[in-house]
Amino acid sequence: MARLTPQERSTLLLVSVFAALAGIANYQPWPAIPRFAVATLALAGLAWVVSFATGQLGERFGPAITGMLQSTLGNLPELFVVIFALQKGELVVAQTAIVGSIFANAMLVLGLVIVVGARRAPDGVMRFSHRLPRDTATLLLVTVFIIVLLGLSLASHDPASHHVKAISAVGAVSLLVVYLAWVVPYLRADTLLGAGKLPGATAPSGASSTSGGPRLSLPFTLTLLFTAGVSSAFVSDWFVNGLLPAIVQLHLSQAFAGLVIVAIAGNAVENTAGLVLAWKGRSDLAISVVKNSVAQIAAFLFPLLVLISFLLATTLTFALAPVYIGALLVMALAMWQVTGDGEAGEFEGWALVALYVILATLALYE
Repeated sequence: MARLTPQERSTLLLVSVFAALAGIANYQPWPAIPRFAVATLALAGLAWVVSFATGQLGERFGPAITGMLQSTLGNLPELFVVIFALQKGELVVAQTAIVGSIFANAMLVLGLVIVVGARRAPDGVMRFSHRLPRDTATLLLVTVFIIVLLGLSLASHDPASHHVKAISAVGAVSLLVVYLAWVVPYLRADTLLGAGKLPGATAPSGASSTSGGPRLSLPFTLTLLFTAGVSSAFVSDWFVNGLLPAIVQLHLSQAFAGLVIVAIAGNAVENTAGLVLAWKGRSDLAISVVKNSVAQIAAFLFPLLVLISFLLATTLTFALAPVYIGALLVMALAMWQVTGDGEAGEFEGWALVALYVILATLALYE
């Protein structure tokens, strides 16, 4: 079985160098901005390693399982960043990082994937299975329902507004139940489809059967995943340590740092994998990677972090600033409108990107 290409070896070496420099910068008196820049590059590089390894692992499965693997493992850096931010009392960074990841994936990354996929399509329209976009919209709307409900309660100062933590805990458990009720049949259906056990089953667009199989052995792939996951935990801590001093010197708001910088760096997997897959014409797999990430962050990672935060120094809830509540609701509707029918044109991709640019501009002045 083929091993790493020279380019892949060079990239892995470069990621290792940045990770080592991030550690040195964290424990040495480096200037704030270079320290933060190195940690950001290291975090994005480790996300690429996870993306590459899960891509190899996913060659053994269908697009649903592959997308789920890449989303789950690709969200490890973000999980650690939010946990360390909460432990250090940086609630605004933690909140905007998790919400910003939803915005970045559902608007910026998905929009760019649609632009690339539509341009590569012969008729200028990117086509994909409509099940995942609809399922993602449903999961996202359940999450938004909890957030909007809490926002209205706090704005009206009704009796329930004094029990935000309790409501958030119940909402988190409810979301996790809904997510598990969706993901198990979803992955099972993909397994049956890949095995040809569903009536009329055919290999989906972008399935692993067309990619030539995995190039790396299973033990080596798992070693890469484990090493990148452990390294992400350390680098995420160094990233959070360097975040506040850097944004103070750059005169950036904490909201912008969370919504844009942390979200893009922490979601480098979807940024790279989705675009590459769309360029290769593997539409189902490209959409699966991005949409799985949106669904997982909104209905799994967010509620999981809410529950974990009860054990940390700062508690995370579903209570957000009104402007982000409104943006989440409009984003959920826009995403459903663009992808719900299983096809999208280039201008629809640019429309999603435009929504993200407007939101990022607003966060810059928060």
